[in-house]
Amino acid sequence: MILENKSEYVDWNAKVPVIRYASLDETGCVEHGFSTRLGGVSEGIYRSMNLSYTRGDDKNHVDENFRRFCSAVHMDWKRVVGTDQTHTSNVRVVTEKDAGHGIIRSKTYHDVDGQITNVPGLPLITYHADCVPLFFVDPVKKAIGLTHSGWRGTVGRIGRNTVEAMGENYGSRPEDIIGVIGPSICQSCYEVSQDVAERFEKDFHVTDALVYAKKNGKYQLNLWEANRQIMLDAGMLPEHITVTGWCTGCHPDLLWSHRKTGNNRGSLAAFLCLK
Repeated sequence: MILENKSEYVDWNAKVPVIRYASLDETGCVEHGFSTRLGGVSEGIYRSMNLSYTRGDDKNHVDENFRRFCSAVHMDWKRVVGTDQTHTSNVRVVTEKDAGHGIIRSKTYHDVDGQITNVPGLPLITYHADCVPLFFVDPVKKAIGLTHSGWRGTVGRIGRNTVEAMGENYGSRPEDIIGVIGPSICQSCYEVSQDVAERFEKDFHVTDALVYAKKNGKYQLNLWEANRQIMLDAGMLPEHITVTGWCTGCHPDLLWSHRKTGNNRGSLAAFLCLK
């Protein structure tokens, strides 16, 4: 079964749900997908598709979850390259020697929230449970980037850093890059304090669609719009940017949300790989 949104859809092939994007399909040069809570073997608070090794889940269960999901997205799970996310704006160049980092091999680098590569068959992933996954595909130079952008990473413009890193390392032009702002928390579900709102009011073009002031002294923050602005400021074309309709807070039956369950949860993951 495939849901009807043609630009962003859930594909149930291989009995493992995968959220996919038509714009990335159409490049013809990548495999990609975003996981849901469904289709795995984890138990208890992690049930069923948890893709994190650091939350206390049984490693054998997580291994099997990776096998299942990577089979659905046509990637080799033993070659997946994981991040070490600490809400930075750091982007790392990934090469063949990094295959399996953080999955079948211990982490050897830290404080990395974004990754880029031009190596075919080397899957990049980022982990999520409200923060924004950003996909970048350059079908001209055959290069990709995948980034985790929470509010700190967004203020630090990690999306722009990813575009610039692809340009510096692979000659990518921003106007050629196809971008996706993936499943994450929506503005209605994301309440922040005044100090966070002020960070965005200082550095972004602010309207109610980005930062909405509530009567209780709190604010509703739109990370989707902030990251769209960042992509545009980096030189990407508006017609090359797809913005998700899936909110992690609005769909707890399908997606993990830290805001909804705190630490009693598994993790989602974004996957991107050059064919």
